[in-house]
Amino acid sequence: VETGGGGGRNEGAVRPHFFRGVATVCCKLFIMVNPGVVYFGQKDAQQCVVIQHMVRDLNFDIRVVICDTRRESDGLAMSSRNAYLTEGERSKATIIYKALCAGKEGVEGGGLKASADVAAAMRGVLDGEKDLDVQYVQVLHRQTLLDAGNLCDHDEVLIAIAGVLGKTRLIDNMVLKVPK
Repeated sequence: VETGGGGGRNEGAVRPHFFRGVATVCCKLFIMVNPGVVYFGQKDAQQCVVIQHMVRDLNFDIRVVICDTRRESDGLAMSSRNAYLTEGERSKATIIYKALCAGKEGVEGGGLKASADVAAAMRGVLDGEKDLDVQYVQVLHRQTLLDAGNLCDHDEVLIAIAGVLGKTRLIDNMVLKVPK
């Protein structure tokens, strides 16, 4: 199944063909099972968008529910990948959540109005952890996954970060309401 909804951008640019495989497997599963509702986690935001577009484009009679990201007590997004982190890396990984919180504060506090400024605020936090190889820091339109540009043009934006710590690739994001 070819992916719409930005499957080749952002996360898809780092992992070519991944979303095509996800969409194909989910499409086959949906045909076999014919579910009325499916649940996906917000942590994999781009996957959620790809599945929502596929469901719409192929006229599946399925409601796609996006579940909140579950977090550890220190804010790190829960993921099976966390098991690959050493104790020291696990401690350093919280910088991603701290950077997202800086982006959130900049947007919801109303001070930052441009995606580049929000991304710069998040990068400023991430720069404090030299062991994290940052792959991207983005502020995106929630459904198209294109750069949000002027935040005032949107009701919500998706802020997203990906990076490699040691041998482990980590991703995280937040959906933010843009104050009017």
